[in-house]
Amino acid sequence: MKIVFAGLGVMGAPMAGHLLKAGLSVTGYNRSYDKAQVWAETHGAPVEADFERAVSTADTLVLCVGNDSDVRGLVTRAVNAMPSGSLIIDHTTTSAKLARELFDICASKHIEFVDAPVSGGQAGAVNGQLSIMVGGSTDAVERAQIVFTPYAKSVTHIGEAGSGQLAKMANQIAIAGAVQGVAEALHFTKSAGLDPSLVFDAISKGAAGSWQMENRWATMAADTYDFGFAVDWMRKDLGIALDEARSNGAHLSVAALVDQFYSEVQAMGGQRWDTSSLHARLEDRRKKL
Repeated sequence: MKIVFAGLGVMGAPMAGHLLKAGLSVTGYNRSYDKAQVWAETHGAPVEADFERAVSTADTLVLCVGNDSDVRGLVTRAVNAMPSGSLIIDHTTTSAKLARELFDICASKHIEFVDAPVSGGQAGAVNGQLSIMVGGSTDAVERAQIVFTPYAKSVTHIGEAGSGQLAKMANQIAIAGAVQGVAEALHFTKSAGLDPSLVFDAISKGAAGSWQMENRWATMAADTYDFGFAVDWMRKDLGIALDEARSNGAHLSVAALVDQFYSEVQAMGGQRWDTSSLHARLEDRRKKL
């Protein structure tokens, strides 16, 4: 298997590194070639500046890029350069509509496409502990398993094309509510004059406990918000989910409200802060009272 991994950012770089450690043949590609060169030097692996040339001899293309436009651009270029029978795996969080569109485009060129967004953040990528939700044909998903295994904690085939992206929307909806809940609990703790560490000990092992509480309570309390998944990206993801909800009739009142809160964090200059910075918004409001 000859793999081209396109998108060597905070998620893609360690994921591609895991593929190399598993003994797979990987060539890196990144829109910013300087970033690709850093990855190449770190891993002792080849990179390619010309995308079409890179994929012309590859049987698998893995994408972990920014948004719908980025994915559409690369896939539409790839299908005219890759051999018939190739496989494209998209780990980017995009709209389900795009995933279905690209599935059809790839099928017309006899290329298989799976939408496979991930959850677990930068730490999950670095530690090879990502959860992957997948849409596509059974055969294509089975082919993709050799790629998923080095960096996945779990892989779930949700259904047909676009299903992986719909599951990722559910993931982001749940995270938005959970982070806001932890942020408000900590904000209330501080406002009440309680010791955050004692309150954490009291509530984290009971029904209030969650991954967000376990991993972000202490960092929120320390006003530290540099854990990878930026507010800008969360707003992109929530926007995709809210748009899908308008189509399928789902009522996402909490997600819509949290999306507004993230817009306030952006206005505070927190575009690149991580998602737990909802707490910074609450503390800023308290200081202004």
